Amino acid sequence: MALGETMRTLTLFAAIVALLVAAPAAAQQQRPNIVLILADDVGYTDLGAYGGEARTPNIDRLASRGAQFSRYYTSPLCSPSRAMLLTGLDNHRTGHATIIEVLPPELRGRPGYSMRLEPGVVTMASRLRDAGYRTYVTGKWHLGHGEGDLPDSHGFDRSFVLDASGADNWEERAYMPYYRTADWFENGARAHLPENFYSSQFIVDQMIDYLDADAQGDEPFFAYLAFQAVHIPVQAPRTLTEGYNGVYDAGWESVRAQRWQRAQALGLIPVGAPIAPRHPSFRAWSALNGDEQAIYARSMQVHAGMLESMDQHIGRFIAYLESRGLAENTIFVVTSDNGPEPSNPIVEPDFVRWMSLTGYSRRLDNLGERGSFVFIGPEWANATAGGSLYKFTAGEGGLRVPFIMAGPGIAQQRVDARAFVMDVAPTLLERAGVSLDGAQIDGVSMNGALSGLSPVIRGDTDSVGVEVSGHSALYRGDYKLVRTPAPLGNGEWRLYNIARDPGETNNLAAQMPDLVAAMISDYGAYEDRVGVLPLPEGYDVQRQVVDNVRMKQLEYYWWVLAIGAALVLLIVLGLIWLVSRIFRRKAA
Repeated sequence: MALGETMRTLTLFAAIVALLVAAPAAAQQQRPNIVLILADDVGYTDLGAYGGEARTPNIDRLASRGAQFSRYYTSPLCSPSRAMLLTGLDNHRTGHATIIEVLPPELRGRPGYSMRLEPGVVTMASRLRDAGYRTYVTGKWHLGHGEGDLPDSHGFDRSFVLDASGADNWEERAYMPYYRTADWFENGARAHLPENFYSSQFIVDQMIDYLDADAQGDEPFFAYLAFQAVHIPVQAPRTLTEGYNGVYDAGWESVRAQRWQRAQALGLIPVGAPIAPRHPSFRAWSALNGDEQAIYARSMQVHAGMLESMDQHIGRFIAYLESRGLAENTIFVVTSDNGPEPSNPIVEPDFVRWMSLTGYSRRLDNLGERGSFVFIGPEWANATAGGSLYKFTAGEGGLRVPFIMAGPGIAQQRVDARAFVMDVAPTLLERAGVSLDGAQIDGVSMNGALSGLSPVIRGDTDSVGVEVSGHSALYRGDYKLVRTPAPLGNGEWRLYNIARDPGETNNLAAQMPDLVAAMISDYGAYEDRVGVLPLPEGYDVQRQVVDNVRMKQLEYYWWVLAIGAALVLLIVLGLIWLVSRIFRRKAA
């Protein structure tokens, strides 16, 4: 009898121990996987769910079953946005006040302007890995180059990344003369691309390979897929490009008006909201000749085809997760780093010469394919933006981008509360059960709005500042204070009721001077808090790119100039010797 009781006691004790051991593992399995999908230079109205022409059914399905945000804001440029997305900090506090390609020499190496994640800056990947997550990244990094600045030093277990602002989508090739090569790194070591490379396909293939390699593990994972679509050079398979024949032939004014109407019909902007007039620097579609119209219409077809290709590979990744039974417990986030790219590089003679030297072309017959260089330019960029201006600026077209979150615990809904890029990290970390107590974070969790507990993410008196390369904004409640420097603006502060006027058409500064003064004061406090530094007198971001490219070319090819100078010197000395000899003969 005593023996039987002892056995029952031991059995009960073993069961309790087993439950105690199993409980943490079970809890760990319940923690969601996280897939963060970041597109590059995608405008607010580019995706199908936001009123665009591109066929993006996989992204649209995520939007239809999850939370689609109508007022999500990022920064005007890629590195600042990526730094904020991964850390929850303002870009100046990460070391990425701007991007290295437009950094003036006067600010190089200054605090906040180091162009690397500075000491003490902790990424979401590091926090998740410390909490037991497996962490992966494939695609564009652009947060530093070399030892200590790549993903393997910032919380990622496995990584295959491009460290530059962009690159060719068909081959391992630089896309602008600032770079000599397209540098890809795997787990911190220089790596090379496969022969059959296409960026969207490769980014997904590589992520699947990493997840397959770790398939035996039962830890949750964080997968960061940073696509090159639709950064210049815009490139896509011909089969997809031709699926948009005729769609853009009416020109940018027509497409912009149609998208504005569709965004209203979808409830993304207020019905009847006025659209901003055409900026004085923009060309009218009718001012282009027939050949120019053909190549610009085809460029937008490539743009749409590149979006469709990205969506197809996202769908392939979702199907892979479904095949492994992982999709149901995965949070998916889809967004863009900033608004659409306006650059028209062929206005610069240096760039045209570089294209000729490197074999890039801009011909209608192969536009978007291997060896072609495609851009959509400022007018199309503004048409895709769904607001004023575009990337590089603090206009709504530069800051307001798509944001979708779907997954366990996220109901189908439209979120109209204003959210910002630095809010993503605290939101996802909270859902992963990672505490941020005592951490320095500028963002706030969006989970109250996502769960329906709160209609807002920030209160009407809470201010959020934005600054990149002199383009500045401050949001407070329904109002936005914004400043656009020359040549696109006059550098004066303007005030808009952005809830009613997302097109930024009615400047209220003269009517509401007290609010302007209060918001300017808030903006000054923001600059002081995060360490915004003044730009040199006369700074122009586009001219700075040209200057920085020339300095890089000098750095790369100084020896060519040195040889050329030596040859010129030898020729001059030879001529001097020859002339002097002739004179000596005549004198004799």
